[in-house]
Amino acid sequence: MEKYISLAHGDGGELSHRLIRDVFVEAFGDGNSALFDAASVNISGGKIAVTTDSFVIKPIFFPGGSIGKLAVAGTVNDLAVSGAKPVYLTCGFVIEEGFPISDLKKIVTDMAMEARKTGVTIVAGDTKVVERGSADGVYINTTGIGVYESGIGCSLEFEEGDSIIVTGTIGDHGIAVLASRGDLGITVPIDSDCASLNRMLAEVLQHTNGVRIMRDPTRGGLATTLVEIAEDFHLTMKINELDLPVKEEVHGVCDLLGFDPLYLANEGKSIIIVSASETDKVIEILREFPEGKDAIVIGSIIGKDKGQLLLETPLGSKRLLNRLSGTMFPRIC
Repeated sequence: MEKYISLAHGDGGELSHRLIRDVFVEAFGDGNSALFDAASVNISGGKIAVTTDSFVIKPIFFPGGSIGKLAVAGTVNDLAVSGAKPVYLTCGFVIEEGFPISDLKKIVTDMAMEARKTGVTIVAGDTKVVERGSADGVYINTTGIGVYESGIGCSLEFEEGDSIIVTGTIGDHGIAVLASRGDLGITVPIDSDCASLNRMLAEVLQHTNGVRIMRDPTRGGLATTLVEIAEDFHLTMKINELDLPVKEEVHGVCDLLGFDPLYLANEGKSIIIVSASETDKVIEILREFPEGKDAIVIGSIIGKDKGQLLLETPLGSKRLLNRLSGTMFPRIC
């Protein structure tokens, strides 16, 4: 294991996986929470979902959102893809001396607006101020609490032929944030996909019975998230390159700079694995929502043994996909 933390430890890829496994899981244990975006916790009288996240994105305001909107949407989505109904959030702020109060008010307003939109209540918080130069403006930590509704959830019972759905175009957030930093040297007319998906995903769970699992492909992108599912549940999955939904603007930047949209961060998309018989119904429900209008089937489960993700190219050949190795974009969420 590496001796020191690098930026690549925070990108959601292979180094992140090893850091969590070798440091945190080794010390704390994982229960069943390592497989999901939120932990399922038994309490007197029932079960709740708990998740926590920290947001250090740079810049704090970006096309399509801000660190405030992202903090709420990201936490809500972790609960929603776990099959829970988001109910309460807490938030903690670490603020650098000299940070403009007008910017702080804008961030907090964005959080309040997104919370109202999703139906969650921010019930507690904390504020710390550190010396100038000790932080980069503001960092936000959140905790989310959700409840499970009886008879609604993901089965985790996979079958060959199950469909892999992504709810919209991939890579929008990664390119929007990178462009807003000025690192590309070009102007890219694209907004982040930052959005809360809880209402849309709740409709899917309420009106279908074949959902196996849902995940949001944030850091590390679509490929890294699918690799994790394949390994965790010993599945062999195949996705089709021609079916991947990628906007022309994202394609253009990737072709120009050598990025792979499969590994770009998303903040308003979900992966849904569903039975073949329920696929059309899930797609129909998703497309009723603005966040799911571009939902599409991108592949399927083709085996239940090897724990692999394969990409079928336009020429018909297949290549093995792995977790993101190294860092593409630090401070992306």
